[in-house]
Amino acid sequence: MSRVQLALNVSDIDAAVAFYSKLFGAEPAKRRPGYANFAIAEPPLKLVLIEAATGRGHGVAGALNHLGVEVESPAEVVAAAERLSLEELSPVVQTSTTCCYALQDKTWVDDPDGAPWEIYTVLADAPEETELGCSTEPCVTVEDQVIPVGSPASISGSCC
Repeated sequence: MSRVQLALNVSDIDAAVAFYSKLFGAEPAKRRPGYANFAIAEPPLKLVLIEAATGRGHGVAGALNHLGVEVESPAEVVAAAERLSLEELSPVVQTSTTCCYALQDKTWVDDPDGAPWEIYTVLADAPEETELGCSTEPCVTVEDQVIPVGSPASISGSCC
């Protein structure tokens, strides 16, 4: 099952969690300092809240952080990156990157106004985060591989 992801910068994580819990009738699937995510069944949505007031979120409170589509497998990320490349959208691929408290494979493109979109799959939970929010820049360090699609070293499709 695929679902759309919406990542928002918020000024008060506790107030935002309380509001979105009531709005969607669901509790967070993951909660960490300055971070929460909801896996909402109806409508199918991954809602990510990133506290901007901590200085660790990207951007200002009340603003869009990024958008995404969560897919089930690394193969789907590879297929999306290849399709986006054929469409000349210049996707950027990351493999085994730690972001939003999860180990992920992903590919990024920006819309015409600069809104970042990621197509990603979660490989494993990560208990710690070095940076809240995600960007087309690596969130962690040496394990990340930021590789333009079409290069010989595209996503390997495997995880450590």
